[in-house]
Amino acid sequence: MDPTSQANYHQVATEHILLKWNVDFEQKLISGSSTHDLKVLEDNVGVVIFDTLDLDIQSATVEGSPANYDVKEKHPVMGSALHISLPSGLKSGSTIKVAIEYKTTKDCVALQWLDKQQTQGKQFPYLFSQCQPIYARAMTPVMDSPSVKIKYSAEVTSVLPALMSAIRQSPPSDGPAHGGKVIGQDPVTYVYHQPIPIPSYLLAIASGNVVYRAFPKYENKEWTSGIWAEPELIDAAYWEFSEDTARFLANDEKLVVPYKFGVYDVLVLPPSFPYGGMENACLTFVTPTLLTGDRTLVDVIAHEITHSYFGNGVTHAHASHFWLNEGWTTYMERLLLQVIHSPAHRGFSYSIGYKGLVDDLQEYTERPKYQRLIIDFEKGEDPDDAYSRVPYDKGANLILHIERTIGGLDVFLPYIRNYVETFMGKSITTQQWKDHLYGYYTKRGGEDKIKALDSIDWNAWFYGEGTSLPVKMEYDTSLAKAAYDLAARWDASRSSDVSKLEFHSSDLDGFDSNQKVAFLEKLQSYKPLPSSHIEYLASLYKVSSTSNAEIRLRFYQFALADPSTPAAQKYAEEASKWVIGNGTGMVIGRMKFCRDVFRAVYKVDKQLAVNAFMKEKNSFHPIARRMIEKDLQLVN
Repeated sequence: MDPTSQANYHQVATEHILLKWNVDFEQKLISGSSTHDLKVLEDNVGVVIFDTLDLDIQSATVEGSPANYDVKEKHPVMGSALHISLPSGLKSGSTIKVAIEYKTTKDCVALQWLDKQQTQGKQFPYLFSQCQPIYARAMTPVMDSPSVKIKYSAEVTSVLPALMSAIRQSPPSDGPAHGGKVIGQDPVTYVYHQPIPIPSYLLAIASGNVVYRAFPKYENKEWTSGIWAEPELIDAAYWEFSEDTARFLANDEKLVVPYKFGVYDVLVLPPSFPYGGMENACLTFVTPTLLTGDRTLVDVIAHEITHSYFGNGVTHAHASHFWLNEGWTTYMERLLLQVIHSPAHRGFSYSIGYKGLVDDLQEYTERPKYQRLIIDFEKGEDPDDAYSRVPYDKGANLILHIERTIGGLDVFLPYIRNYVETFMGKSITTQQWKDHLYGYYTKRGGEDKIKALDSIDWNAWFYGEGTSLPVKMEYDTSLAKAAYDLAARWDASRSSDVSKLEFHSSDLDGFDSNQKVAFLEKLQSYKPLPSSHIEYLASLYKVSSTSNAEIRLRFYQFALADPSTPAAQKYAEEASKWVIGNGTGMVIGRMKFCRDVFRAVYKVDKQLAVNAFMKEKNSFHPIARRMIEKDLQLVN
């Protein structure tokens, strides 16, 4: 059973939800109803239990008649179980309809309400959701477990264009903005339908002054794809993603199976969005930090598209098996880079990912349980406490190790297709995946393939702790060579007077963003440079002022590595100002950046980190805010 849910989905389970919502920007709440079509799985079940979190429940009906309900005491992580009485004598296989009226509250962790000053246009407010891993329950009563997959329909009334993780029925995406009504003034009801069953964490809503631009049709594919953004960003967003999005999806189809969801759109959110991307069905949410003007960070789109198969299609049963989503998706994302670009690009991505993996493994040295791939969460344990690069990169390296052990891509790719075809639409555990892996190669490889699989130390991969992988992995680092050579030159210069250094701004000419990241990460592997060298490097290469957040983060990690140096003191203050948007409310909310910066600054100057965070605390998404508070030891 799911350790993070209180729902009784093993007795009665939701098959479809009809959401009727009103978005109230003045009160900063969503009000309305959800009507569940339930399938009875056990004779004589007398109650249906939904997960809720800080919802104001107002009424419940069963088959249209008022029903008794009880909102149980709140658990600090799982929230309040909502019990609704069902008629007696229900039989397994029957169906029943349950409706709940409710409102979200100011404590809703799934929603962030932005003032107009926190948007690009600064004319209208903005709303967006984030339900992964267990926050859909804060937005609507739901069986909030990936073990329960639901179809849904929605009627959302808002004075600003509203988007959802489903296919729009009306008004049309390519028609007049806001259905031709006055944006910010006239309410319009947006109608959506999601015909493919999805886990509850993929429920998503966004509402703001956004416009749409379709990507060109690709190879006569039946699915459509396009970009949503504020008008001020639509040109830059379209340029950044129009060349690769459809190409990524078409190549994923060639590697795996045809795309099931019909529509693949991308929404560029305001900068407080806490992730690089979120694979909401039909509508991937992304951070504006991807808009670098050189398309070097569009790999995030490759990752989110691949979730259409691994996560949205084949889904982990619950948080303990989260790596099945992220490890497989990261592996396939990198395989996609090899198909589209070259094997060197695949290896380069693994090299960069390995650095992030080791950093996160070190963060968990005092909580080694979270260094594992399979985490046996206690009932009610917060899965966000374990959120890191571990399921992504440790998982991807395990699958790469299997590929190499079993005989290479030619042998492994047919298995991947069979895996997706077998479990598409289902939620599974690691053991189910492993059993299928062995079953496939028993039939298609015999004793030799099983011996190869048996040579893998599964226990070390699944439950091993520590700061290294069970197997030393080798990657193609040819794309990183120039970056590594430049880092070695800087390391060799540490004893030279800074006025005599022979470096030039042109050193980075020809480097793309990923190679600049590799250069700065390689520098971190050496003993910290003298402060004079760090400041000269920052001035020469403009890495402390670049608008590319990936590069800027790596520079701050490098500059703050030795907390006792003058450079660390200088750049700690600069980094803290950067991450809080220099007090504008436009914070760098992506947790990959803000959490790492706050943790680094905290090691240099605790009070500086705390003061900076407190100044703009409420500008961060509720999920990021809670995690930063833990990082800065403001809460347990």
